[in-house]
Amino acid sequence: MAHDGLPKVSATAIVADDHKLLRDGIKQILQSVDGISIVAEAQDGLEAISLVRQHKPGLLTLDMAMPYAQGLEIYEEARRWSPDTRIIVFTGLTSLGLLSELVTAGVDGLFAKRGDPDELRDSVPVILSGAKVIAPEIVALLEEGTPASSLTARERQILSLVATGLSNKEIASRLGVSLKTVDNHRTNLMRKLDVHSIAELLSYALREGLLEGSDQL
Repeated sequence: MAHDGLPKVSATAIVADDHKLLRDGIKQILQSVDGISIVAEAQDGLEAISLVRQHKPGLLTLDMAMPYAQGLEIYEEARRWSPDTRIIVFTGLTSLGLLSELVTAGVDGLFAKRGDPDELRDSVPVILSGAKVIAPEIVALLEEGTPASSLTARERQILSLVATGLSNKEIASRLGVSLKTVDNHRTNLMRKLDVHSIAELLSYALREGLLEGSDQL
């Protein structure tokens, strides 16, 4: 269906989401945009990366948290294998830290899963023409709050392992580092996040969507 005032597009698309209902909804929206051809769909992170490598689509719509790989990981791999693919990320999370990271990473579109379908439909041609679009409700969240403290890749890794219940000794063995190194990272984590117990650390990890298999979406 054509919409006056929107640029004409011609692009292939991959839809990646681990929930079929959401995949079908996104496909329906994309199919209402003239010039979009859906070539594949993925239900987990590894499949999404493989399909991007294979098809190098013009557009990838990406769920923020899927089995086997999380949104930021998939985003980085997709960019590596297909630099010209325009990437739209969907999230049900409202974590300021996570949203800020996505914007900083350079996503082409960022939308809330509970957002207006018409907003996505009208934004697709704009995004494919080279612009970046962030949904108004996400912009409001970013403007109203202060993003969470930035964590290093190693700190994120240790945070995830701590949240699974591993001891410092087990984490050191898993990562091949010294117990003192893990202790230092854990201390830095607690200081950066201003938390004082494992329960608070776990709460943060859940809130920020840093745990695989999060049910918050």
